[in-house]
Amino acid sequence: MSMAASDPKTQRSSREAARDGRALHKGQQTKLAIIDAALGLASQIGLEGLSIGVLAEVTGMSKSGVFAHFGSREELQISVVREYFSRFEQEIFYPALHEARGLPRLKALFSNWMKRVTVEIQSGCIFISGAVEFDDRPGLVRDALASSVKTWLGAVQRAVVQAKEEGHLLPDADERQICFEIHGLILAVHYEARFLKTPGSIERANKAFEQILERYGAAKSQALKPARKSVSRSITKSHQE
Repeated sequence: MSMAASDPKTQRSSREAARDGRALHKGQQTKLAIIDAALGLASQIGLEGLSIGVLAEVTGMSKSGVFAHFGSREELQISVVREYFSRFEQEIFYPALHEARGLPRLKALFSNWMKRVTVEIQSGCIFISGAVEFDDRPGLVRDALASSVKTWLGAVQRAVVQAKEEGHLLPDADERQICFEIHGLILAVHYEARFLKTPGSIERANKAFEQILERYGAAKSQALKPARKSVSRSITKSHQE
């Protein structure tokens, strides 16, 4: 055993470091639990309905305990937006990367998106409810929402561009228009299915997506080119090669 290891001061410092590490880990776990509870609430009452007091009541913590993890109601709301986006990314974007570039990946993105929509018809979508709450309210929460949505739509547009590059879509197809139409389908489904309770909304959206691909697709007689796969680290880091 070395002299340093046997030194009481060194041993005490090591114990204190280990204790601090456990406390930090516990603090992170507590913060994640609060965010998880806040995310569940926000899907029901919106981001604007969140407050330190409400979260304290739901989690059984004191207001000061919740405040210590966020510092402000605004930071709590932003943390919820970030967590929602992270889950959105994990559920929709990453699985699609296992599909080949071009239409296979674009179809996977839309399919995964629609699967999430079927769940959010009951629970609500924070991106959509947040847009209603913060569309005319400049600030950090609105910026976080807008940035998340733009990043996601950018990923969809890149998938469309790749489909053009692979020869799956017409060379002169307008990728921004295609992305706009796809996003419009998702918004329509939320409105029709969640608000109007229109039967068959999901089926209509899937049919409309196929019609978009047919309208902008290359000649049906042209066989799809062999496509290569790529793996991306994150939507936020350029993402698709």
